[in-house]
Amino acid sequence: MVKEIIKDLLFLGQKAETAIKEDIPIAKDLLDTLAIHRDHCVGMAANMIGERKAIIAVAEGNKLTAMMNPVIVKKSTRTYKAQEGCLSIPGVREVERYEWIEVKYRDINWNREKRKIMGIVAEIVQHEMDHLDGKLV
Repeated sequence: MVKEIIKDLLFLGQKAETAIKEDIPIAKDLLDTLAIHRDHCVGMAANMIGERKAIIAVAEGNKLTAMMNPVIVKKSTRTYKAQEGCLSIPGVREVERYEWIEVKYRDINWNREKRKIMGIVAEIVQHEMDHLDGKLV
């Protein structure tokens, strides 16, 4: 189900709670909401739809991926500066991102996943994970 985008900075600044298997419907709502905004948005965190759960959705080309309880387990030593915007927060901000990351998470079927992610998708994942920590990026 498509949800309204939350723009309340106090809510967005709160740290996410660990997702549980029963939160899979939230991940599906997040994917639906990202899909409807796909022309101007490449990733979302659950707090952007009013849910304080550690769930993100990321566009990987034409594929949308949900990650529940994502954790970076390895990262590149090299970083770069990026200019990022956000659907919930107006404007563009400069941030520092790792060139690649290795992330472990639960997928939409609650299966354990671990994968190395590079390029723009790694940047998107890092941005959305900042949301889970209550960082306003």
